[in-house]
Amino acid sequence: MRCLVAESSAHTAYVGILVGVGTRHETDAESGMAHLVEHMSFKGTERRSAMQVINRIETVGGELNAYTGKEETVYYAACLPEHVGRTVELLCDIVFHSTYPEAELAREVEVVCDEIESYEDSPSELIYDSFDAMLFPGMPLGRNILGHAERLRKFTSRDLHGFTQRHYRPQNAILYIHAPAAAIPKALLRNATPLSPETRDCKSPQQASCTPTLPTAATAPQLSPTVIHRSTHQAHVIIGAQAFPLSDPRHMAMTLLSNILGGPGMNSRLNLALREKRGLVYTVESSIAAYTDTGVWTTYFGCDAHDVRRCLRLVGSELRRLTDAPPTARQLAAAKRQLCGQLTIAYDNVENRAISMAKRYYLTGQTLTLRQICDAIADVTPELMLQTARDVFAPEALRTLIFD
Repeated sequence: MRCLVAESSAHTAYVGILVGVGTRHETDAESGMAHLVEHMSFKGTERRSAMQVINRIETVGGELNAYTGKEETVYYAACLPEHVGRTVELLCDIVFHSTYPEAELAREVEVVCDEIESYEDSPSELIYDSFDAMLFPGMPLGRNILGHAERLRKFTSRDLHGFTQRHYRPQNAILYIHAPAAAIPKALLRNATPLSPETRDCKSPQQASCTPTLPTAATAPQLSPTVIHRSTHQAHVIIGAQAFPLSDPRHMAMTLLSNILGGPGMNSRLNLALREKRGLVYTVESSIAAYTDTGVWTTYFGCDAHDVRRCLRLVGSELRRLTDAPPTARQLAAAKRQLCGQLTIAYDNVENRAISMAKRYYLTGQTLTLRQICDAIADVTPELMLQTARDVFAPEALRTLIFD
């Protein structure tokens, strides 16, 4: 198992294990399995009961959690520096020695089913899953992370063991520690060895068989908006397209474009056009998801049903502005300053920074400091911005999904 260690001066340590398996590594018959395994990993190990798992960290003031993504499952904890060794041992226990007891499985499946029902009641979240399914039809990457209740209720403890035996292996996992140097267990440093080129790849062997054949802007057919009737008070809308992996040089240009369009700043172009000037929406935001071999760019907004067409025209107008001409030197410099400032402030969330460190290494085989990320942003040229915008925002590449 690879170990990433980042020394810090914080009063809290952050420790986790990223396992290189997510929704896209499931077979069709295993839909929802990766997420269910994450839940069941807290229900007892070969030497601990579920209560002992919970109390091992919680009783000393720490916090234990996990999440499942499309390509990774992450088990993570926050603890006091003096408890790093205890936390590492516990995480290794629940990741590699969980028993997934049958007696606990039926109860936990119902918990997940409640989670699914709660998600179904949140159209502003559900629409992202529906959009992925539309963007990657019939592909594992378009699959819902939570799965479906009727299938989950058929899984057995034996099914979970079979899944983890294939994927929950040390060579397919990354242990990360973000803590004061004195708190990092000496055993980790003593046993660490340099990575050879043959051992740098920490992706699941199943990854290659899951890689979709992706349409390009030149080959994808132009489609009309897809409308799903859900009888919601608002209309919920996503416009998006396939983008780039984290390792692609265009990913940084795409990050800048997305931030200009619908980043968290109130001065984003879409916030100004849809909310500040016309009062058509409460929320409009753009986001990017990056995977090993592709990415997804989306813009989401919610509005009154009778304003959908007007909002779509305004979004289209802003996209055309970015594909017609590159930003001026002054505009680009301002956008770079804003993004680097936002990243610097976000860096104060050390837990997210630690998880991001592990995920970047999983996706790219490298880690980057904040300074290196800002340097990469500074290197983005107007020409690259224009070409990236034309690749992603081409009308034939865009997809639109509407919940009304």
